[in-house]
Amino acid sequence: MSDCIFCKIASGEIPVDKLIDDEDVVAFRDLNPQAPEHILIIPRQHLERLAHADESHSDLIGKLILAANKLAKKLKLDESGYRLVINNGESAGQSVWHLHLHLLGGRDFNWPPG
Repeated sequence: MSDCIFCKIASGEIPVDKLIDDEDVVAFRDLNPQAPEHILIIPRQHLERLAHADESHSDLIGKLILAANKLAKKLKLDESGYRLVINNGESAGQSVWHLHLHLLGGRDFNWPPG
């Protein structure tokens, strides 16, 4: 989508320091971090929100989660723990209308999260 900021990042139109940049997935640090490590993991394919995913997206969603796992290991968060968050819709806090995962780590988290 031409006005989607994450599509522009994925295409290189908006430059960021990409931690992952492969055929399907792009990952980069959040500009407004909520933890010492706060990485956004996005698919190159525009998908507005998780609720719009169907069976045809199962491989892509798996790749997003595996990318998070790879980054957590690289950032040495895999032993201490990390949180993955997908906000789906306005009431859940989604503010960019392109599916994305938040990988959060480097501090203790509370439960429940909201």
